[in-house]
Amino acid sequence: MNRPPFFDSPFLLGFDHTRALIERAAKAAGEGYPPYNVEELGGGEVRITLAVAGFTPAQLEVTVEDNQLSVVGKREGAEGERAYLHRGIAARGFVRSFVLAGGMEVAGATLEHGLLHIDLYRPAPEKKVKQIPIRTAG
Repeated sequence: MNRPPFFDSPFLLGFDHTRALIERAAKAAGEGYPPYNVEELGGGEVRITLAVAGFTPAQLEVTVEDNQLSVVGKREGAEGERAYLHRGIAARGFVRSFVLAGGMEVAGATLEHGLLHIDLYRPAPEKKVKQIPIRTAG
């Protein structure tokens, strides 16, 4: 017996965006290359580190669209001209995605010793007070 997903309940209206985020996160979790770490730095800051040995900054692209952080590695060049006796370093391109919580911002990205560090932070929310006018009936 298949149970419907939690967000398909008729009592939870307007959660389509949340369902889409969960589906994107589940899809991203199935990706295995390149390996990565997610580190909490404190103060609401997070660092994602991807092992991208052999990639140059020109071959990497980091973008954020609709709360999804994407890292794309593109391989081009004369790899076919080399004759390998053993090839243990992956030479393929990749797309690695992360779903970000609302309000998360990317502070920057640094490539260092084959590791791509992407630093994120969550700015302090602005306190909003909204005055609601009270009408009289009649």
